[in-house]
Amino acid sequence: MRTERLLPEEAAKLFTDENFLTSSIVLLGGSVVRGEATETSDLDIVVVDDRVDQAYRESIIAHDWPIEVFVHNRETIYQFFEKDCERARPSLPRMVAEGKVIKDDGSSKLLKEHALRLLLDGPPEWNESTIGLKRYFLTDLLDDFIGSVLHAESLFIAGALATALHEFVLRTNRMWIGSSKWIVRALNDFDQNFADEFVNCFDCYYRTGDKEPVIKLVDLVLQPYGGRLFHGFSLGK
Repeated sequence: MRTERLLPEEAAKLFTDENFLTSSIVLLGGSVVRGEATETSDLDIVVVDDRVDQAYRESIIAHDWPIEVFVHNRETIYQFFEKDCERARPSLPRMVAEGKVIKDDGSSKLLKEHALRLLLDGPPEWNESTIGLKRYFLTDLLDDFIGSVLHAESLFIAGALATALHEFVLRTNRMWIGSSKWIVRALNDFDQNFADEFVNCFDCYYRTGDKEPVIKLVDLVLQPYGGRLFHGFSLGK
């Protein structure tokens, strides 16, 4: 029988002392900090160490915990902040803003404040050209979904459609997007009622095969932007 493992903060502190003695900042983030941990959750640890030449990520099991460690120097962590914001999935800024301080040389407050400002500012705004492009590809996915007669293919078209639809809704409202489980979390951050409708429409399709709720939802989202787009769309002309 497995003995009781260390608390997340205790394991993170031991892991830091054993592996990152020269670090200036260490933060523990992720689900264990947000109170959302499950039996399979790992420890997300962000390390800032100016003796590191380049950023890297490593997966390790230590002190009976699976650990994902994200190692940066003071330059690369800001570069990765910028990259995350450009793709509108602020994984690293979120980990830093939410993270519990495990080690600090006195500069973690400024780093965490910067990460929080990025989160509050939201992602870059889409211009009309980008909205048109995304509207076209969303229409294309919807047409594939409507026309698909093979259930096996329709399952995966629906998944791609859900991902594209959540991106369109959130980016046109200057909200962060997600992937996997973070799709639902990002939608809830935007509008819990819409998130519930979104989940219910796709759940209905997966349970019953009824496409109509999904079709209506996509059309509802596209309507303020001119509806479905095919005729007249041009790219690179």
